[in-house]
Amino acid sequence: MAADELAEVKVADPYLEMRTGPGNGYPIFHVVDRDEYVEVLKRRTDWFKIRTRKGKLGWVDRAQMEKTLTPGGESIELTEASLGDFSSRRWEAGVVGGVFNSAPVMTVYGGYALMSNLSAELSISQVVGDFSSSQLLNINLLAQPFHRWRYSPFFTLGIGQIETTPRVTLIQAPDSSDFVAHVGFGVKAYLTRRFILRAEFKNYVGFSSDDDNEEFQEWKAGFAFFF
Repeated sequence: MAADELAEVKVADPYLEMRTGPGNGYPIFHVVDRDEYVEVLKRRTDWFKIRTRKGKLGWVDRAQMEKTLTPGGESIELTEASLGDFSSRRWEAGVVGGVFNSAPVMTVYGGYALMSNLSAELSISQVVGDFSSSQLLNINLLAQPFHRWRYSPFFTLGIGQIETTPRVTLIQAPDSSDFVAHVGFGVKAYLTRRFILRAEFKNYVGFSSDDDNEEFQEWKAGFAFFF
């Protein structure tokens, strides 16, 4: 029987540790003793929100839940992360690659869901061109209006800093550091368990110190996971 389908489970270990939130970083505030029952309210990836018969609410990790029993004394089976977990995820991280203004680019990013359809992301990109290499630090907001869809479109708006270092040439050009802003769009596709396919396009505007603003286009795709 799956834990997702249970109203109550019985604590089989000497105790069950309840945390204030769905993560190891949250403190343990209450311990449920063996043979007591707790009500399973909802699941978020590998964390379960429970309520004791005395009304205390808290979160328990998957490892502890796997050691609980049904009211009939049967062991429970926990399913892997699902589309519903993808819709309610909090953290996301991934690697995407593609083309930045005709040059290869590789990006590592992490994101946190502020709300169900709005996330904040931080990314670091490395661009390697024929005549220069660049590093781009970017912060953006991501709006995902249909976050419950398996194939979910999104829109981004962000700012950042690009550091460009010319390669060795006959004429040595100075390094440059410019402020950039972007708008973009893309799609996230839920694959299986905790894995996501992500594809996106961004249009950047670079604001240089000599007022010679430039536009850059970026296409990227890659894989991410959520937790």
